[in-house]
Amino acid sequence: MRTAAERRTYSIAELGPRYKWIALSNTTLGMLIATINSSIVLIALPDIFKGIGINPLEPSNTGYLLWMIMGFLVVTAVLVVAFGRLGDMYGRARMYNLGFAVFTVSSIMLAITWFDGDAAALWLIGWRIVQGVGGAFLMANSSAILTDAFPANQRGLALGMNGVAAIAGSFLGLVVGGVLAPVDWNLIFLVSVPFGVIGTGWAYLKLHDTGVRKHAKMDWWGNITFAVGLIAVLVGITYGIQPYGTSQTGWGSPMVLSCLIGGVAVLALFVVIEMKVDNPLFRLSLFKIRSFSWGNLANLTASLGRGGLQFVLIIWLQGIWLPQHGYTFEQTPLWAGIYMLPLTIGFLVSAPTSGVLSDRIGSRALASGGLVLTALTFLLLMLLPVNFSYWAFAGILLLNGIGMGMFSSPNRAEVMNSLPADSRGSGAGMMTTFQNAAMVLSIGFFFSLIIAGLSDHLPMAMSQGLTAHGVPAAAADQVAHLPAVAVLFAAFLGYNPIQQLLGGQLAGLPPDQASFLTGRSFFPNLISGPFQDGLAVAFGFAIVVCLIGAVASLLAKDGKPVESVGEELAAVAGEAGGGPGELVSPRRDR
Repeated sequence: MRTAAERRTYSIAELGPRYKWIALSNTTLGMLIATINSSIVLIALPDIFKGIGINPLEPSNTGYLLWMIMGFLVVTAVLVVAFGRLGDMYGRARMYNLGFAVFTVSSIMLAITWFDGDAAALWLIGWRIVQGVGGAFLMANSSAILTDAFPANQRGLALGMNGVAAIAGSFLGLVVGGVLAPVDWNLIFLVSVPFGVIGTGWAYLKLHDTGVRKHAKMDWWGNITFAVGLIAVLVGITYGIQPYGTSQTGWGSPMVLSCLIGGVAVLALFVVIEMKVDNPLFRLSLFKIRSFSWGNLANLTASLGRGGLQFVLIIWLQGIWLPQHGYTFEQTPLWAGIYMLPLTIGFLVSAPTSGVLSDRIGSRALASGGLVLTALTFLLLMLLPVNFSYWAFAGILLLNGIGMGMFSSPNRAEVMNSLPADSRGSGAGMMTTFQNAAMVLSIGFFFSLIIAGLSDHLPMAMSQGLTAHGVPAAAADQVAHLPAVAVLFAAFLGYNPIQQLLGGQLAGLPPDQASFLTGRSFFPNLISGPFQDGLAVAFGFAIVVCLIGAVASLLAKDGKPVESVGEELAAVAGEAGGGPGELVSPRRDR
């Protein structure tokens, strides 16, 4: 008597040679809309908060702002390993399809928000977290589905194309959000709905489980301790960039320290649990595989280097460069996304090409060379003046995208090829967890470095600049000592920073002085020097971690995938004989 799970499992031979391309196109669509939605909110935040009647720069509302930015990343980082494990146990296609459905429903609920004020903010954050749950299902299982569907000599291409969607989506989201949000902020969520409906139906009808399933009891204690520990650490990082008392950042806050120390302690307990249970969430034995361990270290360090890059570039463009070149602050969110497109173009060209090459020549040299090139671009960005020539900036971004693409596809292929067939879901989840957690850490680190640079020099420059243009000394001193994070968030959100900081005091100034202070030159010139100090430290850190990742990539071992000769021949020729659960035509089950 065959179980329901067995009736849904087929061999590659039964599904035919076209199946792998169906799997690639569907998972690429899933990754694209998931990553577009991870960044689409960044550019649309001013219109969202304006639409629900909240000023995100007020101290009481910064929590809403941070969770709108970081919530999606935190949730996906926490859940991808568990959802990859569920895919190994109950079917990767089934879990992936569930993710598409959850993602689509949450997009609908976000688009129909009808509240105002705090209720609307909580509604949006809540459904963004649910959307992150759907995204975690998609991210955890897409790589495993492709690894099952493609033969080893084509996995670099497949994972490269999927990686293109993942990275390109994060930058395309900036442009899409900038175009749609001024029309109606609800559209940024509604735009995903038709793609989600199509993708969910398509996945249900066409995706089938072909991989090995390993039924086991769920590691509940491992899941709980991992979730609690990682959430605590990521929450601590998130609130570490907020001011505390007289400090510009919150790293000395008892709450932040409790989250970080307590989270690390719980994660240490998680490791102990994983070493003792029969069916662990994290298969620590996978780290005995050289390619898996070194590949994940390279992935972790690369994500640390580039995770905060997007935010730093947005602030650089919106707060300084675009206003200096004639754009109003309200126009800067859209144009920041447009001017960053060379980064996406470089990745779009490089990732699939390097994936194909890694199938032929191996991954180590490509991945390592990509991170060395990325480190070089960070050095060039460090040397670039704050008021740069755009074509020099665009050329560096193009090279940065090429370097990221050279690393990303070969690295993913190397890690996934190293995994046993029954561990691909959990292994892919572990890889995505390291990547997403490192990106949250990178954002907090980059923000903290920029804030530190601003805090050293901005108060005096701000106070002197304001008093020189008619602002009373007491008022100027009060504004100058406001948290630097408020200045960064104002620039990041496309608000006029001085107008926000001075508020009603502008009415008491002569019109020409008020106009100059809120114009396109005063604020950018004011923060250029302090901002560049922070940039130098941030990019220096990125160079170091990228070079560490390059060394780790070299230490990974190019080798054949962990699968039998029979499986490999079956994947290439499409002629494998299945087990007792693989001898049924797909048409009987759907």
